[in-house]
Amino acid sequence: MDVQAVVDWFDANARDLAWRAPGTTGWGVLVSEIMLQQTPVARVEPIWLTWMARWPVPSALAAESQGEVVRAWGKLGYPRRALRLHAAAGVIAADHGDVVPADVDTLLALPGIGAYTARAVAAFAYGLRAPVVDTNVRRVVARSVHGAGEAGPPSTTRDLADVDALLPADHATAARASAALMELGAVVCTARSPRCVDCPVLSTCAWQRAGRPAYTGPSKAPQRFAGTDRQVRGLLLDVLRGSAEPAAKSRLDLVWADSGQRDRCLDSLLVDGLVEQTADGLFALPGEH
Repeated sequence: MDVQAVVDWFDANARDLAWRAPGTTGWGVLVSEIMLQQTPVARVEPIWLTWMARWPVPSALAAESQGEVVRAWGKLGYPRRALRLHAAAGVIAADHGDVVPADVDTLLALPGIGAYTARAVAAFAYGLRAPVVDTNVRRVVARSVHGAGEAGPPSTTRDLADVDALLPADHATAARASAALMELGAVVCTARSPRCVDCPVLSTCAWQRAGRPAYTGPSKAPQRFAGTDRQVRGLLLDVLRGSAEPAAKSRLDLVWADSGQRDRCLDSLLVDGLVEQTADGLFALPGEH
């Protein structure tokens, strides 16, 4: 693959996203990366802007209650991410001078920070050469390099090696290439209806040269939301986010008819630390009673 062609395309076509603005700190990039996990850009951007205005440095978020952080997370989904970000902010404030570290291994030692996020922060915040692999990058590599319609099941070792082999040697260009590969998969080399005519590596794409064969490997079952525990957990949290006082169980019971599923979800929220029960049996966001 001609990675420089992808970088040139990115330089001319990159989306104007808030966290890409000049001067965005490592903290701003870290917050964006946590929010963007399994969540579309359009939903993340307004909440990211609100968070950065309210908590511009890790210590500001760390000083906030867990309950208020969960409330501010709003409708982004997977709210445990909010608690992990709060925990990481505390460590960054206490141990790293309120500055998000640049080193991948140091980032990995932070609470709730995985391999993808650590590499993304190193590359996108600090311009370091760190292979960043997400679903979009895997799809671009699968098609353009391997001639497959989809990437198939992930393999951390193989996927990182594939991307590492594509990155230029110098840090700045490699970091730009990581962002470019991800953008290409997000807006052009999409899972459905790829816009191949707009692709900067169309002429060398192995998938195109092979006649765009259909993917025949193992497929991932589509995720549904309606009726799942995720939906019920969200409805329960909505009640508590909108309440200034701890809520009685009878209020929570109104959000979902299936009492078994509803109680199971409430129990899971308690176990995850997203909800706490008061001494008198009411329910509240953590630290808000």
